[in-house]
Amino acid sequence: MKVVLQRVSQASVDVLNDLGEPDPTFEPQQIGPGFMLLVGVADADGDEEIAWLAHKILRLRVFEDETGKMNRSIQDIGGEILSISQFTLFADVSRGNRPSFVAAGKPDHADLVWIKFNEALRSGGIPVREGRFGAHMMVGLVNDGPVTIVIDTDDRR
Repeated sequence: MKVVLQRVSQASVDVLNDLGEPDPTFEPQQIGPGFMLLVGVADADGDEEIAWLAHKILRLRVFEDETGKMNRSIQDIGGEILSISQFTLFADVSRGNRPSFVAAGKPDHADLVWIKFNEALRSGGIPVREGRFGAHMMVGLVNDGPVTIVIDTDDRR
């Protein structure tokens, strides 16, 4: 799994229909201070990657304490998460100018892993809002810091 984590003061997502207009079947989601996550899933990802990644994100100390040091976690500040599925994190641009996405997980598998991942984050007591898997979405955010961190479960030691 790959995640681009952004510390935000606010973030939102809306889903567009085939005409490029807001989809009336989707209620726009928004959060206050917390994380906006772009989440990519590979076919090899499963429960072990979900558990490790959720644990890492819930305990990542990137919020300032009273002395101004990044020393507090999202759990410490009572923050929220906006989770967006993002297969393009697995883009291969090594050849030509058109990205290849063959390393991205198959949709049925990736959707299931993304849902389980969001549930793992919720089990840490954090409100998690979501986009819609596979949809055309409009995402907005105010990056706080800016703080942007890329986490890849393949980098675990």
